[in-house]
Amino acid sequence: MDHQKHPRKLAPVWRAIVEMSFIIFLFYSNLLMGEFSRANEHGKSLTFAIQDIFTGANFLIAMISALAGYIVFEYLRKKL
Repeated sequence: MDHQKHPRKLAPVWRAIVEMSFIIFLFYSNLLMGEFSRANEHGKSLTFAIQDIFTGANFLIAMISALAGYIVFEYLRKKL
């Protein structure tokens, strides 16, 4: 008998969480780069930039974007 280990597939819920988390990470890292660049010109600190991007509105936008991105990727994954 062949006892090769096959990589386990993530459950659909966990895969959705991982993929959406990655999209949210990219969203916030992009916001932070832009905000820190803009804030740094005026002598503001990294702490100021971080406080400025972590708002309820930005979180809502990140969640909606992550959900939309996940749906598009799932559609493309099943289509191709």
